[in-house]
Amino acid sequence: MRVRSPDRFFFILIIVLAVAGFVVFSSAALGIITRDDAGFTVVAGKQLFVLLVGLASFLIVAGLPYHWWEKWAPHLFIGSLCLTLLVFIPGLALESGGAKRWLLIPLGGASFSFQPAEFLKLGFVLAWAWWLAKHQARTKDFKYSILPFVGAMAVIGAILVNQPNNSSLVLIAATGLAMLLIAGPRIIHLIGLGLVGAVVLILILISQQHVMERLQTYINPDSDPTDTSYQLNQSLIAIGSGGIFGRGFGQSTQKFGYLPEPMGDSIFAVAAEEFGLVGAGTLIIMLLLFGLWGLKIAARAPDTFGRLLALGIVILISVQAIVNIGAMVGLLPLTGVPLPFVSQGGTSLLLTLVAAGLVLNISRYRLPS
Repeated sequence: MRVRSPDRFFFILIIVLAVAGFVVFSSAALGIITRDDAGFTVVAGKQLFVLLVGLASFLIVAGLPYHWWEKWAPHLFIGSLCLTLLVFIPGLALESGGAKRWLLIPLGGASFSFQPAEFLKLGFVLAWAWWLAKHQARTKDFKYSILPFVGAMAVIGAILVNQPNNSSLVLIAATGLAMLLIAGPRIIHLIGLGLVGAVVLILILISQQHVMERLQTYINPDSDPTDTSYQLNQSLIAIGSGGIFGRGFGQSTQKFGYLPEPMGDSIFAVAAEEFGLVGAGTLIIMLLLFGLWGLKIAARAPDTFGRLLALGIVILISVQAIVNIGAMVGLLPLTGVPLPFVSQGGTSLLLTLVAAGLVLNISRYRLPS
């Protein structure tokens, strides 16, 4: 194993993604001015602060040998589970739209909120990579591969479904399954797991009315254009009106009271309206490069833990980007998943940059070509 300098291209790509994401966010945040002149300064300033903290964390984590995380992986996972459970304690949870996904922490005369499920995502990837690496010689054994995965998903699912936060559960399950596939379990075990997982997913879907409404919108976008289909229709209007080169920075009309969550779930639609096919396509290409280059780093990792950790992080972030953009163009159901590096949400941005720092550190310990 050779220790080299971090992958330069991946480093530059993360910086460009983070800065470009803030530019898009700043433009989307201009819609607040119609409600509150001071709101833009507050929201943009908060996002900029989180971005700077996230970039500092990215650099720190990139310089910390990734095997340090291997030692603490199970403890970090248990800690993230406990942190996520706190949303069920009255007085700590911040409820929005009928969901309890945020913790409200008082700080002096003010307070701040964060989403503990973001910590759980990274905590799971760390612990699952640790487990599969520790038992790499026994992954074909049901009790060392399928059984612990099912157990982890049962615990995580019980927490997230009751928030509810189905999108995070699906992201975690998809990432964990991909990592398990690379670890090499028996195919028959994977088939059985897939069948059971499909049944459980269907039961979760039919038990929640808002999920069924989103599926109906996905199947028939014109089913209820003033209610359940409203966000998708407004998103398509925004994307279509952007044309090839877009309306220009800050010139979106859909973000001014028409498009729900223009700084959050719908921010890609704002980017497409203002920067057109060229700008939106460039953003997609950068996210695609993140995924492909991250997989290249994972393939060159010198050990199983590093390979699975890099793979898990890349899949987690890439699938999240695919789900967000796919929902905005009508290719996937709406899920409420933020766009990595771009959407509002300090916890998501911070943890995304920390995770990217881990991948960058792994790139230093690659096997010789």
